[in-house]
Amino acid sequence: MISIYKSDLAGNLNSVEDIEVGSWINLIAPSDEEILLVAQKLNIPNDFIRAALDEEEGSRIEIEDDCTLVILDIPFTDIDANSLTYDTYPLAIISTKNTIVTVCLKNSKILTDFINRKIPSFFTFKKIRFMLQILSRISNYYLIYLRQINKKSLLIEKTVYKSLKNREIIQLLALQKSLVYFSTSLKSNEITLEKLLKLEVLQKYDEDKDILEDVIIENRQSIEMCTIYSDVLSGTMDAFASIISNNQNLVMKNLTSVTIVLAIPTLVSGLFGMNVGGVPFANSSLGFGTVTSIVLFITIVVIIYLRRKDMF
Repeated sequence: MISIYKSDLAGNLNSVEDIEVGSWINLIAPSDEEILLVAQKLNIPNDFIRAALDEEEGSRIEIEDDCTLVILDIPFTDIDANSLTYDTYPLAIISTKNTIVTVCLKNSKILTDFINRKIPSFFTFKKIRFMLQILSRISNYYLIYLRQINKKSLLIEKTVYKSLKNREIIQLLALQKSLVYFSTSLKSNEITLEKLLKLEVLQKYDEDKDILEDVIIENRQSIEMCTIYSDVLSGTMDAFASIISNNQNLVMKNLTSVTIVLAIPTLVSGLFGMNVGGVPFANSSLGFGTVTSIVLFITIVVIIYLRRKDMF
């Protein structure tokens, strides 16, 4: 899908039909025809556009003639088995002589925020500033999703203490895997941002350089948060696995105690049900009541003993 936008001098973002000077071309999982059209019209190498369509593409910067390619991993949320999961995908930002192009496999909230005018002071014809605003939004979403992961792990923690199932552990494992993806992507992005800071185009305006430095600081903060949350989550998973195992042992202990108590009347009734002579109280009219009383007494004694031993 290809969408073309252009800002006017008042800051309003308008959708246009054709590629114009100062426009923003947003490509979401583009077809071969759309890739060829944009590449030919803007004189962009096909590899620049196709780079972001590879899920395993790493973060990097590449410059060729008047085109500058910046690829960064951006965070995404997915719904998997009725559970919210987190992942990363590459986003390509291509700055040409007169336009800026973004390419991604999926529609991202980061770019949608610009389309929905949630970002103030945003102009498509200010290419470098627009690119830096995208980078800043990427860092913000990493921080937002990391806080969500932390809150979600705390909610799971409240339910796991009484759990006997592995569902909570599986959910925590998914969160830990998301943190690994985030950590790897953030460290790769850090290298790219450091290289971007050294480009001559950013040396012209101190304000642009300050924005990028703020982005780098937020990126480092996200890396630290990832490390902390991952360590805490790893220790929490080990503790929760022990808790679930202990809960299962408690259930087995209770079931064993109940089995012992129920075995007493079963054993006695089995003995008195034998078709042989010499059974105590067999000829007594009060035999059944006497035996029942004895069995109940023994059972109560056993229950009291097991209760004192904390078996219930």
